[in-house]
Parts: sequence; structure tokens; C-alpha cells
Amino acid sequence: MAEDRTQQAPRPSLSRQLLPAVHGLLARPLSSYYLLIASSGLLLLIGLTMVFSATSVKAYAENGNAFSAIANQAVFALLGLFAFWVCQRLPAGTLRDLGRYVLGLSIVLLGILDLLRALFSVGVLSAPEIGPIHADLLWLYFGPIGLQPAEFAKLGMVLWGADIIARKGPALGHWRELSRPLFPVVGLLFVLVGYNDLGSMLVLLALIVGLLWAAGVRLRIFAALGVLGLAGISLLIAAASGGAGSGREGESNYRLARLTDFLKPLDQCDLDACYQIIQARSAIFEGGWFGVGLGKGALKWNWLPQADNDFIYAVVAEELGVVGCAVILALFSVLAYTGFRIARRSQDPFRRLAAAAITTWLVAQAVINIGGVTGMLPITGLPLPFISAGGSALVVTMAAVGMLASFARAEPGASRALNARPPARWVRLVWAPLPPLPPPRRPSPAPVRETSGAGAERRR
Repeated sequence: MAEDRTQQAPRPSLSRQLLPAVHGLLARPLSSYYLLIASSGLLLLIGLTMVFSATSVKAYAENGNAFSAIANQAVFALLGLFAFWVCQRLPAGTLRDLGRYVLGLSIVLLGILDLLRALFSVGVLSAPEIGPIHADLLWLYFGPIGLQPAEFAKLGMVLWGADIIARKGPALGHWRELSRPLFPVVGLLFVLVGYNDLGSMLVLLALIVGLLWAAGVRLRIFAALGVLGLAGISLLIAAASGGAGSGREGESNYRLARLTDFLKPLDQCDLDACYQIIQARSAIFEGGWFGVGLGKGALKWNWLPQADNDFIYAVVAEELGVVGCAVILALFSVLAYTGFRIARRSQDPFRRLAAAAITTWLVAQAVINIGGVTGMLPITGLPLPFISAGGSALVVTMAAVGMLASFARAEPGASRALNARPPARWVRLVWAPLPPLPPPRRPSPAPVRETSGAGAERRR
């Protein structure tokens, strides 16, 4: 009978077997670091593959070389890996000092970009250029070198904002301390970035929300900031018009048109205004569950505008199907979990704030892009991090991930493990130095014994 009872004992379910294993893996000291490297590396690899798939046919038709576009993206990926390596090696103090310079440089570049476009729109300049400097939509060119100043503004806002808020500490609860100097700089960026790029402005606002949330700002302050933000966004939408040379839809208010077109059913929407979203829906429908096959999509052949950039997620849906889209969503979910885990485990206030801001930035941008492609949000023209073609966005994103990697190595458990068994000297020189040890834990005070009064009377 005992043998029968042993044989009939129920086996533990698969979930009960997997959960302890997953918990054990996540409890390891360097789990955050490895999760970050794995998720961002896979996203970068998928991005290079999809950029080649989306550009090869068009590049061959225009240049006779199917690899011309992916070669440029590969160069940017190498520059991004170099930026990752540099930022992973920099200590937190150096990053705090760099914040003001990165933010200041981005404000100067944004000012030049907006000035050239404004002078061109009022007819002062025959073209948005002065000598070797010229503007093209969201890009600022210095000769052959092109930059997107809004991307550097995101990175600068992360470093400078985290430094400012960390310095204020408990005084941040007072409205006056919160408003200086954060609000004037945010207002300046609101005008400089929002003038050309509402999508990047929304990401900047999400980034600032992540900073204040990680700092523990009270909910009533969030409510007041939300009202101000909505009012500012409404003004930007109402004031936007596609003036001469803006590259938008003629003289109409293109932002308001995009919003109203989003609220209309597709069968009531003008074909020209809703052409992108209609083609994106067609790509998603054609892909089905498993897609038509990598490289076999047809809508990228000049049927889907911006197929290699803003709408590359539609190419993924057509060629890899729902499964491919789910893989990308899962990798972004892992990246989000890892980034907030790093923020929660960081003891240094600057690292905690910067990690939360970077994670909010990347996740918000991915949500806005994917929501626009699938028709769940209005189209804003934002690239998909790691996946879309583009130089400035990819390099800045990889630099931000490098900072997250540095913060992950500085987690208390990871730092103690690395310093207890340090890697070889050449590894530290080539890859990353040892993180600083966390301050020692203070022992909790021993309970005080009663020596007089009622307690002493009871003991006697």
C-alpha cells in the first residue's frame, strides 16, 4: 500500500518547477546586467536584420547595391556600441558633470535648427541654410554630417535632471525647489523641441515624469504638472501649421489633421491623409500569425512610406507575423523590467533617477511608435528604438543603455560579487572597470533594556 501511495503521488506542475528556477536566476548578483545586455543586443540584431529587409530592394533599384543602406546602419550600430562601451566605463560622478554640457549643446543645436527654419518660413532665407549649416525637417547638417538635436536633448535631460533632483533631496517636496531650475529648462525645451517635433516632446515629458516619479514627488504636484502639460500640448497642436518649406501637408495644421484623422473611422478618412495607417493595416493583415517570410514582404516596395524608419514595425508584422511582433514586445518588456529593477536596487539617488528616466524614455518611445503603426495612437513620426533606421537615435539609445549597464554593475549585490572575485586585469581594461563597493550596512541598534520603572519592578 505504501508503494502504491508513492507511485500515485502527484507530480509538481511545470509552473511550480519553473518558478523556483526563474527566481533563482533572477536572484543572482549580475542578473540585471545580463538581462539588459541580452534584451538590448537581441533588439539591435533584429533591427539590423529588418532594416536590411526593408531597404535592400529600394537600395538596389536606386544605387545598384542592395547593401548600401544597411552598410550605413551598420556603421551607426558600431558607433552605438562604442558609445555603449564608453558610457559603461564612466563613473556616476563623471556622468553628472557631463549632463549640463550635453543639455547645453543640444539646446544650442535646437536653437540653430529652429532659427533656420523660422527664417526660411518668413522668407528671410531662400533656403533653410547658412553656409555649410542647413536644416532639413528634424535634422541639422554641418556639411555632410547630420544630427538630430532632439535625441541629444533626451540624453542631456536624463543626466542633468537626475543630477539636479538628486542634489535637492528632501527639499524637492516644496514647489519652489521643484520649479527652479527644472521648470524654466523644461519650458525652453518644450518650445525648441515642440516647434518641430511633437513626438520627441512627448517622450521628453514622459522622461520627466519618470524622473519625478522616481524622486517620490507628491501626487498633487503630478496633477498640476499634468494640467500644464496638456495645456502646452494643446497649444502646440493648435499653433502648428505646415508653412512653406516645412515639409508637411501644405499650409494646413498637420498636427490637428492627424489627430482628427485618428478619431475618424478608416472608411471616412481621406485616402491621402490616412494612407500610411491604411498601408500599415494592410501589412499587418497580410502577415497573419507567422508572416509571409523574412524579406518577402511587398508593401515596403514604395507602397508603405517610411518603411525603414517610423513604420518598420509594419514590415515586421508583414514578414514575421504576430509571432515576430510578440518577440519584439517581449524584449521591450524585459528591457522595461530590467531598467526599473536597476532603478529600484540602486542606492545612489543619481543612479536611481537616471535609470528610471532612461527606462521611461525608451519604453514610452516604443509604445508611441507601435501605437501609431497599429492605429491605437495618432502618428507622431517617432522611430522605434533599436529597430528603426537612423544614426543619431541609435547612437544615443546605445549610450543610454551603456549607462544602464554601468548602473547594473553598481548594484550592491553585483558590486560585492565583482569585487570579491574580480575578473582578469585585461578584462577590466578592455570591457569595464570594477564598480565601487557600496557603503557598509549599519547594524541595527540593540534594544534598550529597562533598568527602572514598571519594567524593573516586574523583573524584581
